[in-house]
Amino acid sequence: MTPQPVDVVVIGAGQAGLSAAFHLRRRGFAPVDEGGERTFVVLDANAAPGGAWQHRWASLRMGTVNGIHELPGHPVPQADPASASRDVLPAYFAEYERMFDLRVHRPVAVRAVRREDDHPDGRLRVETDRGAWSARFVVNATGTWTSPFVPRYPGQERFLGRQLHVADYVSADEFAGQRVIVVGAGISAVQLLDEISRVADTVWMTRREPRWIDDDFDEAARIAAIAGVEERVSRGLPPGSVISVTGMHWTPWARAARDRGVLVRHPMFARIEEDGVRMADGTFIAADAILWATGFRPALRHLAPLGLRTPDGGIRASHGRALDEPRLFLIGYGPSASTVGANRAGRAAVNAIVAELDRAGAQAA
Repeated sequence: MTPQPVDVVVIGAGQAGLSAAFHLRRRGFAPVDEGGERTFVVLDANAAPGGAWQHRWASLRMGTVNGIHELPGHPVPQADPASASRDVLPAYFAEYERMFDLRVHRPVAVRAVRREDDHPDGRLRVETDRGAWSARFVVNATGTWTSPFVPRYPGQERFLGRQLHVADYVSADEFAGQRVIVVGAGISAVQLLDEISRVADTVWMTRREPRWIDDDFDEAARIAAIAGVEERVSRGLPPGSVISVTGMHWTPWARAARDRGVLVRHPMFARIEEDGVRMADGTFIAADAILWATGFRPALRHLAPLGLRTPDGGIRASHGRALDEPRLFLIGYGPSASTVGANRAGRAAVNAIVAELDRAGAQAA
């Protein structure tokens, strides 16, 4: 099938993708089906608006979500703190798409991004399950939700209980009366530890002792965390987690778990057995379930044909642009993997694209 030409393909319609689409519209680009001198298209694998928010667990409320930042040009609507985030935020994203006429194509699964030829100023071919696109630039905004990470431990396949990742979590009720091992040192781990411990016996395990920070995790702290990851990404290292940079901040649910005596960290087990886990000192801890709150990895498999992975496992990027493929922008990746970071990265990517196109136009003239 002959690929359809377009100036910019945005892959993903979560926070980062919609931010990029907004700024493209603002800078004079038009959706490809509208036509214009400069065009863009947004491709989203989900069947409905909302990005990853539509898949979050029901108990994640607006009062407890971490760091929601409004999309550019339209504030997050006032909502009851007790409202489920997966109800409020997808509706907000849908309204945003309509308000700015972004014309997101969905559901579209991107299978591969590859170079059309060896020319450094040539086009990138974006192959999907619904045809192909020929783009001058690709803005990748696929996030991490579709790529949950579960570490490997000896005996993992022998466990007779239930193992699940945070991405599969529904509610604490399914663990009532059980013993649950919660693995992970991030915000989700502590939040779900607090939640599950109200109906079940819980054991919290992490690889390293958490470093607790008394300061509030406000916007200034988030910006500092974003800056802390930039250096890793520029060297082609995996981005790492924000928690590894900032430490753990005292959230309301962390304090609640501490006050009830359940925020007691244990070192990681050495191996998994049929009915529980074996610690390094030989102690056995029985368990009915293991919840892996061990984070996510960037969803970048479709970029493999570009050959950008370093031996360390990352993609070299600076200020959201791939250093080894400057026609590719990575937003919602590394230092921009936060809501405020994604907004800024979307604007920066579009500014860079406009500058490139203007320069090319001036040279052609």
